[in-house]
Amino acid sequence: MLRKVDKHSGVPAYLQIVNMIKSEILLGNLQKGAQLPSVRDLQVIFDVNINTVLKALEKLKNEGYIESEQGVGYFVKKDIDVNKEVIEIIRECVSKLKNGRIDYYTAMLIFEEVWKNE
Repeated sequence: MLRKVDKHSGVPAYLQIVNMIKSEILLGNLQKGAQLPSVRDLQVIFDVNINTVLKALEKLKNEGYIESEQGVGYFVKKDIDVNKEVIEIIRECVSKLKNGRIDYYTAMLIFEEVWKNE
């Protein structure tokens, strides 16, 4: 889901935009060939300066996620196939963490430690 960037998160706005668009591709909400909203629409959605949107789109282009057609717009260049079962496992895990009142940052610290030790 594309939403306004969190200007107080400490993460640069353009990286938040990059991560949101990558997430939409990973979750299958944006598939290969899909056209992104116009730059001006993205500016409104993310509530940022147009240059911030352009910087994010340029990064996504450089990483091979999107491509642009002059005068037409930006399109998803590749699918990132994530096993639907894996996504469901993550959803269940997140639900359990939230029910256990474990906040996002604590969960990420735990995840990182488990990841390193596996």
